[in-house]
Amino acid sequence: MNIIIIEDEKPAARLLQRKVEKLGLQVNTMLHSVEESITWFQNNAHPDLIFLDIQLSDGLSFEIFEQIDIKSAVIFTTAYDEYALRAFKLNSIDYLLKPIDEEDLEVAVNKFKARNQVQNISLDFEAIKRMLVNPVEKEYKKRFSVKIGQQLKVISIDEVECFYSENKGTYIHTLDNRDYLIDSTLEVVEAEINPKEFYRVSRKFIVPLKAVKEIQVYSNTRLKIILPTYKDDEVIVARERVGDFKEWIG
Repeated sequence: MNIIIIEDEKPAARLLQRKVEKLGLQVNTMLHSVEESITWFQNNAHPDLIFLDIQLSDGLSFEIFEQIDIKSAVIFTTAYDEYALRAFKLNSIDYLLKPIDEEDLEVAVNKFKARNQVQNISLDFEAIKRMLVNPVEKEYKKRFSVKIGQQLKVISIDEVECFYSENKGTYIHTLDNRDYLIDSTLEVVEAEINPKEFYRVSRKFIVPLKAVKEIQVYSNTRLKIILPTYKDDEVIVARERVGDFKEWIG
């Protein structure tokens, strides 16, 4: 089975590759832009299955389909809300909301296997574009509201030193060394903030690049991050994320 991933963020592409290959499938090619993808399809046999990000660095991935008659099954990967995907749900195998859950991925792959044949896809690109709000530049969350007693406090994204989870709660730790409980999960926060500025280094921590004060070598090839004020626990980059983290900071 020939499988390709089209995703402009290379760490995200490699993470998806590992998840797909854990299901016993082999990813043959990874592409990262509209232009690169069009050139590749013009010179290669079309794959059985494409994992396709909607928004690429040089435009929407729909532009690939407008120039190439794709003859592959497609599983979309996207950070857009579910309501915005209704226009093409019936025309693709499935879609996966980022951050991609492994169980959802397995369900989507099983749907593809059950179909047991490659079908031409017919997407109404204009309908999809109309449903997507600000389709080229995704709007990321710029502030969070937290409840303090009977009052609400607004915290700007620029004040965040890290997000962390503890005792089933999710917290913001700010640059002025304060902690605030938020009504969310790290998974939801991760999907709402800019991945170029924030990175989830482990199951417990999301850190912004600007708050990384120092990076130290830790045991077993892991890394330890020193933040300006957060001292309650060690911020360790998970072993499986070290390679992606190094590329992110670079």
